[in-house]
Amino acid sequence: MRGRVIAPTGAAVSSSPLPIVAIVGRPNVGKSTLFNRFAGRRRALVEDVPGVTRDRIVEEVEVGPRRVLVVDTAGLDRDPASAIEAAVQEQARAAVEEADAILFVVDAHAGLLPEERDIARGLQRSGKPLAVAVNKVDHPKHEPLVAEFHALGLAMVEGISAEHGRGAWDLLEALVERLPEEGADPTEPTDDDTPRVALVGRPNVGKSSLLNRLAGEERVVVSDVPGTTRDAIDLRIVQGENAITFVDTAGIRRPGRRRRTGEQGSALMAVRAIERAQVALVLVDADEGFTDQDAKVLSLVRDRGCACALLLNKWDLLEKRDEGDRRRFQDELARRMRGTPDVPVVRLSAKTGRGVGRIFALVARIHAAAGRRVPTSELNRWLRDTVAAHEPAMAQRGVRRRPLKFFYATQTGVHPPAFALFCTDPSGIQRSYVRFLENRLRQQFDFEGTPLRVMLRRRRPEEDDG
Repeated sequence: MRGRVIAPTGAAVSSSPLPIVAIVGRPNVGKSTLFNRFAGRRRALVEDVPGVTRDRIVEEVEVGPRRVLVVDTAGLDRDPASAIEAAVQEQARAAVEEADAILFVVDAHAGLLPEERDIARGLQRSGKPLAVAVNKVDHPKHEPLVAEFHALGLAMVEGISAEHGRGAWDLLEALVERLPEEGADPTEPTDDDTPRVALVGRPNVGKSSLLNRLAGEERVVVSDVPGTTRDAIDLRIVQGENAITFVDTAGIRRPGRRRRTGEQGSALMAVRAIERAQVALVLVDADEGFTDQDAKVLSLVRDRGCACALLLNKWDLLEKRDEGDRRRFQDELARRMRGTPDVPVVRLSAKTGRGVGRIFALVARIHAAAGRRVPTSELNRWLRDTVAAHEPAMAQRGVRRRPLKFFYATQTGVHPPAFALFCTDPSGIQRSYVRFLENRLRQQFDFEGTPLRVMLRRRRPEEDDG
């Protein structure tokens, strides 16, 4: 299916005009390095340990006059060693089935292996445009290594260097030229207004399960083994007339527990996903309770200026516990959320689907709040009334200062909403009063779930009345 958009049960499924190019091959031949080369940034994890990429990673890439979706996949392996590796292989094969063209990556220095002959035969049977990227041809002296791979009987076999970029773009452009010109004009920008929503939290709290529940199919690998998701996985879901791009991220462990390079990179990927998102949904395992790490993840999201909501997953398991456990959880949650009372809280179960249907309306609400602009006249009326009702206290005793006075306010940005308040002496206003102004702003203009940036500025000297 061309550029499929996954939708939850009962929602409309529409197709994307962008063709899909899947990067496939054995583990550790350089697929993720090549994907990062095309994406123009470190989008997929790269490590010398085979099998680091476990899910499909997608990036929209401009290739000549066209745009395509380039998909990185887990390494194809004929003999997966575990159940989770078997699930990963299903993901990779599904990517091949969905693709419009295939870029088969092999290792020039390893030579042509028997399993690669088998993989090539299977890819040829798909009847899709196919090119072989003989990777690690980093120097002209490595060119003779490419000859062996012509034995595969494929027309497009080229030596490239994913690490240095040598020949990579030329091969991708040649492959894209073989795609049929069908459907809408793929050079038109798409989904510019689609909200990006990051699913974040500790490992194994149910992020991938929730994404699969929203999508209505097993799109992301789910396992009881913490750390199954290592990259940020993008998935666009449509419900009615609303579309949301959900980003499933790796679980964020405490720094001291990130023992492997892959886990450290995954945490960085999760942080980058938060920075690129307009909304973050912080998942908590209600059955385990609200932990210190949950609080740190929520704080991380707020510090990055991302609108957010708290999702209490596995609520069905907590309800089976005795009343005392439930009360302790509620008390602990209320205590830890005291500093962020604006963050909405939703109880749900990704496993049963209970409460999941509320997510779309919730995201729409807090995304709108994060992008809300307040007319300057309303903002200044609010400032005048608020300061009149509760004037700022004078600063340090024993220091002679002019009376503190606010003049006017203006909004300077959205996502998150940012405001500049001009006054006589910003240094004389206590932090507690700034928090008071933030809270009043949020209440007056319904900034639910979004952090606010309030900056105090001294009025320009030429405006000062002396």
